[in-house]
Amino acid sequence: MATTLMLRKSLESLAATDDDGPHGLKRSLSALSIIAMGVGAIIGAGIFVLTGTAAASYAGPGIVLSFVLAGVACAFVGLCYAELAALIPVSGSSYTYTYATLGEFCAWVIGWDLVLEYAMGAATVSVGWSGYAVSLLRDVGIYLPPQLTNATGTVVKLADGGEATGIFNLPAALIVLALTFMLARGTRESARVNNIMVGVKLIVVISFVAIGAFYVDTSHWRPFVPENRGAFGEFGWSGVLRGAAVVFYAYIGFDAVSTAAQEAIKPQRDMPIGILGSLVVCTLLYVAVSAVLTGIVPFAELNVPDPIAKAVDMIGLGWFASLIKIGAIAGLTTVMLVLLYGQTRIFYTMAKDGLLPPVFSRIHPRFGTPFISQILIGSLVALTAGVLPVSILGEMVSIGTLFAFILVCAAVLYLRRSEAKAHRPFRTPGAPLVPILGILFCLTLMAGLPLDTWLRLLVWMAIGFAIYFAYGRRHSTVQREAA
Repeated sequence: MATTLMLRKSLESLAATDDDGPHGLKRSLSALSIIAMGVGAIIGAGIFVLTGTAAASYAGPGIVLSFVLAGVACAFVGLCYAELAALIPVSGSSYTYTYATLGEFCAWVIGWDLVLEYAMGAATVSVGWSGYAVSLLRDVGIYLPPQLTNATGTVVKLADGGEATGIFNLPAALIVLALTFMLARGTRESARVNNIMVGVKLIVVISFVAIGAFYVDTSHWRPFVPENRGAFGEFGWSGVLRGAAVVFYAYIGFDAVSTAAQEAIKPQRDMPIGILGSLVVCTLLYVAVSAVLTGIVPFAELNVPDPIAKAVDMIGLGWFASLIKIGAIAGLTTVMLVLLYGQTRIFYTMAKDGLLPPVFSRIHPRFGTPFISQILIGSLVALTAGVLPVSILGEMVSIGTLFAFILVCAAVLYLRRSEAKAHRPFRTPGAPLVPILGILFCLTLMAGLPLDTWLRLLVWMAIGFAIYFAYGRRHSTVQREAA
């Protein structure tokens, strides 16, 4: 049984899936679109929400170092992703890479992990999107009933002192359904909309850094790393580590870029540029924003859902606060767009391998997208976003993603030995040191997460194991060929 669980797909068979004929995925994404996709996925909930929470609870002004630490870890992993995406230019991301190296069972584990990262991550972001949208509408005199803007069962205090109970977060569900419809109609059109919104988001973020820099009070940076309060992760250097593990959620988008390999015009060139380019741009912006943010607002006051808007309010520029909310809405929209896109491409590949029902791999004859999968996943994410206050998914997404990253780095080490003669359009520099450092950095960040996060991951994986042994293993294409 152990032998069959470790059955691998050869590089030749993976290369054969690079072209599924006239009914396969269409190659329509340039290197610029891929970079924009990466920036769109990375800059969102992390920069508009998590920065303040991590600074107030864990790292203080040292959140700047937390972002650097998380960015360095992503750089090592990103180089490994770039090599694998160019070597195996098909959809599926880390799932596909693991299938070619560590075998089917590990590939399933990663694929199931990525459900947390993409689908549930999109639900989490949509709730944040709803909050900014409702706030912006309130600024222009449009008030939505709190019963329709909060999760089911959530008790909300009203301005008149009364209370209301949430029924369904309608804005969160509607934005997910709208993006699902757009993605089902075509990747190229979705990429154009994404590029425009990424541009808006970058203008807002850069404007915040440029304007906010004039209002920085350097006394807020002292001490830069606040003294530890006696427990691991509560400030001090352990707080910087805990902060890095939490804000790592802000970097998850760059691996979603690798799911676009089968739709890149020139994947061997475009994928490394897209992955590394988006990672560099976003790391620089994160460091700049977190420095300005903690310089304007004392870090203890940043534990709010809209820390950047709070900083702008302290500056006293009312018009800029509205602009920030528009940028946040655009930013969170692009995150959802890329996460919903990435989830269906993972399921598309898993269904082609027989591990999921074939409905997830059906391609629309006109639009060239996995439309049924897109609609099914989008509907489930919309329902989740409307019903649940997804407050703990940030840490769950982080630990699942870090685990996937470890296997990606291990895949590079394995393929360098097992497929030493394979043509590599892009080679990870400094191997095997860089992949090993990637593994060590990810393990370090995982160690910084709370114990209950590890327990939730174990429960989630137990559910995944049940699905694999009940369906996936029995219908696996590789298993049938081996038999």
